[in-house]
Amino acid sequence: MRYQPIKKDLFIKNRKNFMAQMKPSSIAIFNSNDIYPIGADSTIPFQQDRNLYFLSGIDQDSSILLLFPDAPKEKHREILFLTETNEHIAVWEGEKYTKEKAFEASGVKTVYWLKDLHKVLHEIMSQCDTVYINTNEHYRANVETETRETRFNKWLLEKYPAHQTAKSNPILQRLRSVKDPLEIEVMQQACNITEKGFRRVLDFVKPGVWEYEIEAEFMHEFLRNRSRGFSYTPIVASGQNANVLHYIENKMQCKEGELILLDVGAEYANYSSDMSRTIPVSGRFTKRQKEVYNAINKVKNIAQDMLVPGTFWEQYHVEVGKLMTSELLDLGLLDKADVQNEDPDWPAYKKYFMHGTSHHIGLDTHDYGILHEPMQANQVFTVEPGIYIPAEGFGIRLEDDLVIQEKGSPVNLMGNIPIEAEEIEDLMNQ
Repeated sequence: MRYQPIKKDLFIKNRKNFMAQMKPSSIAIFNSNDIYPIGADSTIPFQQDRNLYFLSGIDQDSSILLLFPDAPKEKHREILFLTETNEHIAVWEGEKYTKEKAFEASGVKTVYWLKDLHKVLHEIMSQCDTVYINTNEHYRANVETETRETRFNKWLLEKYPAHQTAKSNPILQRLRSVKDPLEIEVMQQACNITEKGFRRVLDFVKPGVWEYEIEAEFMHEFLRNRSRGFSYTPIVASGQNANVLHYIENKMQCKEGELILLDVGAEYANYSSDMSRTIPVSGRFTKRQKEVYNAINKVKNIAQDMLVPGTFWEQYHVEVGKLMTSELLDLGLLDKADVQNEDPDWPAYKKYFMHGTSHHIGLDTHDYGILHEPMQANQVFTVEPGIYIPAEGFGIRLEDDLVIQEKGSPVNLMGNIPIEAEEIEDLMNQ
């Protein structure tokens, strides 16, 4: 892989924590993602299933992890099934895991080739009562494609209908939402790469550049720092484009006097970063632009200090809404009548700030986490308030990634990325 290997201690610990919550006499099975076709012989670049990676560190297609903490044979308590490599595969597709390399990456001692899966699984299924299956239950999930995991689960339940089933997802939601120090180190690396890209862009932007050229500057810096690229489809939105929340065409020319809303983040070792900044094409904010910018930054700074253990996500958003309402009143975008007559289900501030303020981030940009449970130390959240004003031709969003601490304010993984309006201007006019 392009990235520097993560210590296998992380994946050993993750498996231990997962298995500690499994029922007696149960197994859990996790499949890699497919390599998805585009057409003819073309494919989308492979990305690993995040749950399998979280538990094994294996970053290769056609891989299966099986966990069986009560296995009669000690060697069957953790098993990897991998594609058998050979000289032909090495020449045409490149290096794949040997059994030794798989152990170095994962800490799993027992590695079988995939051709032995059915034989080994038949033995193991006769020794267990319950099978944990891996399903995607993220609150934003909308999956139309049948995944390798889904196909395997259907086959397994047809082949072994007498077994009880359980879901891996509730366990993983909690485990993945609280980050290990090693994970936070990797996320910091992703954020540091994002910083390099942003500083490069500050030096590059001027009237007349195209949004896609800015995207290319980020990609250049990301790739040269061992990132695979963007954590998610980047948003480079100048002028009115910033008022389209998920504008991803990045096709317009940036004009003098406009603002550019940047929502980008580098991935590193499958971990995400998620940054939003808004910068002036001409290198200087107008008085009105800076007024709105500073109001958003004020809300962000207060909101991020609310990220402490015990905070509930839903109530947190209510409090941020109150902060934003106050700022919108001061900016003249709302008046007291707007607030007095607001719909409680769609408060007045939502006219200008219609999305949420924070989400979990980790292996996925919108990472796993149970939103009705209180926040905990070492969870990582974004904070991303914004104000969008089509009538004035601009939208502004600011966003950082923050680690909740046992006590005190969260640690900002993007604290080294310029955000103050004056600093942005200074860097753009050096």
